[in-house]
Amino acid sequence: MARACWPYFDPEYETLSIRINPPRVSVDNISCKDCTIVKVDSVNKPGILLEVVQVLSDLDLIITKAYVSSDGGWFMDVFHVTDQHGNKVTDGNTIGYIEKALGPKGYTSDVLKTCPGKNVGVNSLGDYTAIELIGRDRPGLLSEISAVLANLHFNVVAAEVWTHNQRIACVLYVNDKVTCNAVDDPSRLCVIEEQLKNILRACEDDNNVAHTSVSMGSTHIDRRLHQMFFADRDYEGSCLDMEADCPSLKPNVSIDHCVEKGYSVVSVKCKDRPKLMFDIVCTLTDMQYVVFHAAISSDGPSASQEYYIRHMDGCTLDTEGEKDRVIKCLEAAIQRRVSEGLRLELCAKDRVGLLSDVTRVLRENGLLVTRAGVSTVGEQGVNVFYVRDSSGNPVDTKIIEGLRKEIGQRMMLNVKKVAACACAKVPPETAGWSKTSFFFGSLLGKFRA
Repeated sequence: MARACWPYFDPEYETLSIRINPPRVSVDNISCKDCTIVKVDSVNKPGILLEVVQVLSDLDLIITKAYVSSDGGWFMDVFHVTDQHGNKVTDGNTIGYIEKALGPKGYTSDVLKTCPGKNVGVNSLGDYTAIELIGRDRPGLLSEISAVLANLHFNVVAAEVWTHNQRIACVLYVNDKVTCNAVDDPSRLCVIEEQLKNILRACEDDNNVAHTSVSMGSTHIDRRLHQMFFADRDYEGSCLDMEADCPSLKPNVSIDHCVEKGYSVVSVKCKDRPKLMFDIVCTLTDMQYVVFHAAISSDGPSASQEYYIRHMDGCTLDTEGEKDRVIKCLEAAIQRRVSEGLRLELCAKDRVGLLSDVTRVLRENGLLVTRAGVSTVGEQGVNVFYVRDSSGNPVDTKIIEGLRKEIGQRMMLNVKKVAACACAKVPPETAGWSKTSFFFGSLLGKFRA
């Protein structure tokens, strides 16, 4: 029998171009008086734009302007960024992280997954198990989920919860109460998965209403939540209540065709907010579209973003059905992170059942959780909740007083008003909440919002 012979390919060949032309990263605080300019030049590769935007977003930097060009074999990006307070990025550790993460030694997916608290992976928060849930949202659901975890002796190390179109998606990072390690007992994991699924299904018999999974994945948490909602087809509905209350919340997304260059041009105009570019680029990437050029700018409260794209197979969006689907998916991606009402920041010594206790208090006071983030900083559990009144109205001051009395002796509570749009009505008694903080009890560590 003749022996088949195959040409030899050096396994290092795939990364040869990057090693010959490593990424060049510069962080410039001189050229512009109002912002820091981050420039990235590199050999082009699939997903490169999302990786760069992910690094900047994970550092909570605000992208005020951006220019992207990656037509051909080279990728060039220019970002104008500020910190959360609108100032230049001058912290040496932050600048060093940007240069390391995007530079020659760090420009790989593995390194990009090291920013603490942002990824579903054992390397970012230690040894834990990731639990993914998606189902129909209802009042008190997060409280029920966290109570089940506490009863089964799971400690919630971190979590991210989003709601959209009456659906809820969350990723929770848990470990064993005693060992503080990931739970790998199949029977125990089966029990928690079944109990959580029953809670999500509630009284409904349809198995498609809710989904749970237990894994040790390595996907960026925000991207994973977008993927879960996308698979759940939440974009097929519409936020009728939100749009009725404030029509300006609905983003304006349109798609045109650039005949000369053979691109589809996606234009987005909406209220500006942090991580807006990440949400849009993430959605386009997961829908298998490649961004060749882009221009992003924000003017006060508004943002204008334009993307020149093609599908990975080189085709443009030629049919009305394709355009309509992309528009709906981008609208959903933008709206998932929009929150209005109150932002509650609570800090206390971490323990098993902390999340369950806090969410129970919120439920008993008639508050709906629209978005939540849970993290552990040293020995402190830091919980951030975006809440609204159960009827959708602004939260009454009496409810805040009730929270002060019930939890004020055990943790620190910080209250901020969040206005999702200019047409949101803020009653006189809540107008000053955006700058009001309530501090109660003794703290065992430093609170970090």
